[in-house]
Amino acid sequence: MATNAVDETEATEATTDEKAVDTTESDKVTRTEVPAGAAAPETDAQTDSETKEESSYGVGQGAGAVVSAALGVVSLTGSWVGTVAAARRNLIGQLETAQNASVAKQIQAVYGDAWQTTALWGGLFALTALVVGVVVLARPAFGTPGRIQAPWIKSVAWAGVVLGVIGLFLAVLKYTGILLGLPSAS
Repeated sequence: MATNAVDETEATEATTDEKAVDTTESDKVTRTEVPAGAAAPETDAQTDSETKEESSYGVGQGAGAVVSAALGVVSLTGSWVGTVAAARRNLIGQLETAQNASVAKQIQAVYGDAWQTTALWGGLFALTALVVGVVVLARPAFGTPGRIQAPWIKSVAWAGVVLGVIGLFLAVLKYTGILLGLPSAS
């Protein structure tokens, strides 16, 4: 009886091992077993280059979207270029204004022109943000069919467009004197 139990255990183990070997051997598929009419299998180099190409797709669009949003923010908050240009315009106004000029003319030459210069530079940054954002949003229409633009790129580009529109609107209001116009000299 003890011999019988050992034989049954060995038989079960042998059957289990044979099944394990059989299933692993039947699951193996080598690259050389390709039917004659089928395309050649992809190599690892092909797969790597396609993965790199797919992962780098949209990098330029993403950068453009971020630049658009940043330019929109700069148009609202002001820039170093606008500040320097306004200070220069202020200095020119002081030098060109005669001592005996009217107060209204002095205010316009010293402060009004500098304010308009700041508005002009803000408007240029806003317009640039608007154009870059629209180009990023329109880019997929001219690219490879079937490629979808990442949602974050669209969101950031739309933010740049909206900030550009707001900045352009505020620049026009500042330049025309509707927003924070010069005080009257009377």
